[in-house]
Amino acid sequence: MIDRRTMIGFIGGAASWPLLPAPAEAAFALGYTMWRDPGCGCCLEWAKRVEAAFGKKLPVVNAPNMAAVKKAQGVPARLHSCHTALIQGVVVEGHVPPEDIKRLIASRRKGVKGLAVPGMPAGSPGMDVGHNHRQRYQVMAFDAAGRHSVFATHG
Repeated sequence: MIDRRTMIGFIGGAASWPLLPAPAEAAFALGYTMWRDPGCGCCLEWAKRVEAAFGKKLPVVNAPNMAAVKKAQGVPARLHSCHTALIQGVVVEGHVPPEDIKRLIASRRKGVKGLAVPGMPAGSPGMDVGHNHRQRYQVMAFDAAGRHSVFATHG
């Protein structure tokens, strides 16, 4: 679950964003939202995978200042990618496979704040459209202090 300090930081930084429609506000309260740069298309491909895996629409917020979103969610700079999400209270950075998100949620692994796939590796969910190129990539688990370790390896 998101901690109080992170939520306060997020709310403070969100004051300049447009209001979310009511369903998106409800989803955010439950920790189920994705923020993306309005010009990025691969994020929407990733969102389709999450929606299929979790069986519900993922509210998408176009956020022109993604650096502020990442900072508010506590994503370590060295793990940044193109979009940031909250999935059942877990911070998800970039093209993390939905199966890994589900595995983390099911394990209730203590101390893990989120999962990240740094960069935009070819073949990761959302980055596998229109080509057959696959590259090996790692999903990193990170804690509130920014420490991280390998959670899964794909490719």
